[in-house]
Amino acid sequence: MKGLSLIVTALEASADDLGASLAASLRARIDGPLCLFGVGGAKLAGEGLESLFDPRDLAILGAMEAVAVWPRVRARARRIGELAAQVRPDAVVLIDAWGFSLRAAHAVRRSSPSTPIVKYVAPQVWATRPGRARTLASAVDALLALHDFDAPYFEREGLWTRCVGNPVLSRPVAKADTESLRAELALPSEAPVLLILPGSRRAEVARLAPVFGATAARLKQEAPKLETILAVAEPVEAEVRDAVQAWRVTPRIVVGEARRWAAMRLATAALACSGTVTTELAMAGCPMVAAYRLDPPTYLAARALLRSRFVSLINVAAGRFVVPERLQGECRPDILAADLRRLLNDPRAREAQALAQSHAIARLGGRIADPAGAAADALLEVIARRRGDQPRVSSGA
Repeated sequence: MKGLSLIVTALEASADDLGASLAASLRARIDGPLCLFGVGGAKLAGEGLESLFDPRDLAILGAMEAVAVWPRVRARARRIGELAAQVRPDAVVLIDAWGFSLRAAHAVRRSSPSTPIVKYVAPQVWATRPGRARTLASAVDALLALHDFDAPYFEREGLWTRCVGNPVLSRPVAKADTESLRAELALPSEAPVLLILPGSRRAEVARLAPVFGATAARLKQEAPKLETILAVAEPVEAEVRDAVQAWRVTPRIVVGEARRWAAMRLATAALACSGTVTTELAMAGCPMVAAYRLDPPTYLAARALLRSRFVSLINVAAGRFVVPERLQGECRPDILAADLRRLLNDPRAREAQALAQSHAIARLGGRIADPAGAAADALLEVIARRRGDQPRVSSGA
């Protein structure tokens, strides 16, 4: 294929990772240039995308925030449609962010009807709102799903779906350099280490950082030798550093992917915002407690709609509560400290949970060695079919 132009939308850090990896894999598969347009963070910027706006402005969480920014969501979705009419890309790739992606898809469909629209990462219809499968099928032309268990929901609605694998499962977490990080942070070799990961969205940090800080203070008071590391997602680094000013403990702060993985490997236990990092922690062999808070209206709505017993993907894969999930009213310093105390003080409890987490990772798959390459091949196939070309033979996964 002689070069491509794509519109990509990636509002969150994990989506930015996916988009950048997809772009790099596409460049390795085409003969001409890859021109990127749309919205993304630092990693997509490194691939040449000049973002239309700061994606953090729309990385919303909860019903109250959604209402507050609704006019902005609509306006910026329209801008994606206008951009599609202007550049006539070979495809539009909408990564994650269900609400914005759906509105952007409708805007593109109106402004550039012949442009194929691809959703990358399926909404979790196995957990809640199965009707979203039909809604998505009516809005986009193809879906790149991360897990095999996603596909049937969308294929039943007639949506072309390809499982491309979860790139988290191919990250070299287990090879992270723990000794260099230990030396850099001057961590005593015998000291227990609590790793804290407060999320990658502003709202997550605002709701969880005070609770996580109070939890760490309780544990530190009980065990003065306890060391605390705070792994910070780059998009919210300023917010996390501000929040830590109110903590009664002073954590060692690490920023960046490689240092986060190293911290996961050397930590005795972790307290994490429920999300992608829980899968990484399981891959690193680090036992954890997952926590989450939403605004009350959103939580009540989610509880009414939830079809799964679990929030963490590790627990979904295991079919049981391998990882403690402390949500909403249970996301309290006393409860979190009790969960973590067991892991910090009992080696057998740590070993048992780490082993169960490892078994859950095995159930998630990982059979696709190069998820980004598989996604690139699937996208090129979608584009070739729309052009009427012969679909490209996969050279990736």
